[in-house]
Parts: sequence; structure tokens; C-alpha cells
Amino acid sequence: ALPILDVYPEYTGTAFTAILKKTPITDPQAVYDQTKAAYETNFGLTLSPPLGFSNDFAILVRGELARSQGLRTITDAVKISREWQAGFGQDFMSRADGYRGFAKAYGFDFARQPREMDLSLTYRALRSGELDIIAGNSTDGLISALDLFQLEDDKRFFPPYQAVFIARSDFTTMLKPAFDRLADAISTEAMRKMNYEVDGNNRPTKDVAAEWLASK
Repeated sequence: ALPILDVYPEYTGTAFTAILKKTPITDPQAVYDQTKAAYETNFGLTLSPPLGFSNDFAILVRGELARSQGLRTITDAVKISREWQAGFGQDFMSRADGYRGFAKAYGFDFARQPREMDLSLTYRALRSGELDIIAGNSTDGLISALDLFQLEDDKRFFPPYQAVFIARSDFTTMLKPAFDRLADAISTEAMRKMNYEVDGNNRPTKDVAAEWLASK
């Protein structure tokens, strides 16, 4: 038999597309509302309020390039990207909501074919200048550690992946104080820093989490 869970973390985009088998949409509130209603009706499960951070696809450039060129959005980057070397992970290159759809939606026309490489290698390749634009995950700790800049998805191409907790309905009353305390409490930047403490500095997850809670 499967172990019984009372509560677990989830991303709304994953629940919406992978579990509920719905076609991706880009409105975060609509994804949350529809997922919440469907989980209550279909599974008897309750979604917490969003925790504040999202683990979306993050289109990244070097921080100094963004500052010197005044880049803020993905559209800003299209205008100067013709000679850039792009590099993306296999997942991003193969997905419908990945490279092909992204390049078409924004009108990217790179002179050179994007390099397909392991996602974990793309961050340092961008930092070193080997690549000029990559697609990472918005909560990855290396974004801040390597002074990379996330361009705003101004056309709202990528589906939202807001972090929530999903709980058995009979535990909702007991968990409500914790859910209320965590509602919109963890920014993407804060999550990046905590992830880097764990992944980059090899600190225990529980210590990093306890430190964050103590600071609130």
C-alpha cells in the first residue's frame, strides 16, 4: 500500500497539467483557482494559499549585460540577440512550452543553433561568456550567486508554477495557522538564497529552513 501523506508541497502548474491533464494556461490566479476547485472536488484535498515564490522557467542573461544594455524583459533582449550563443537543457529544447514555442512567441532568430547541454552546466557557461542566454529554473541558487539576471516574461508565455501545500481536508483546520503564516511569505529571491545555502554550501535543509523561520 502507498504511504499515507497528510500534506505535501506542489507547484500549481504541475498539478494543473500533469495531474489534472489540463492544457497549460498562463494566468497564475486562474491556474490556482481551477486547481484548488478540482482538487477539492476530485480528491478531497485542499490547497494552501500560494507561498510567494514560483519555480518557473527563467530566461537568464549575465547581470552586467542586463545593466549595461538596460535589459528588463525578454522582448528587450530579442532586439540585440541575433549574434548571441544560446544554450538550453534537453527538457527545455524538447517541450512544447520550451524552446520552439518560446522562440516563436518572442521572435528570436539566433544566427547560430542553440547548444543543447546539461542544465546544471548552463549557469556557469553563461557566467563565463561561453553562452549569452539560457533557460534555468527561477528558484535556482546559482542565479544570485553568479550575478545572473532573470528577464521578465512580458508576453506571459510560460505557465505559472506557484508553490503551494496540498493537504487532506481533515487536516486543514489544524494546518490553517501555518498556511496563513506562510501565505505569500517566501519570495523567489529568498528561495534562491536558501537553495544556494543547501546546494552550494552543503548546509542541512532543516537548518536553513529554521534560520529563515527565525528571521520572520
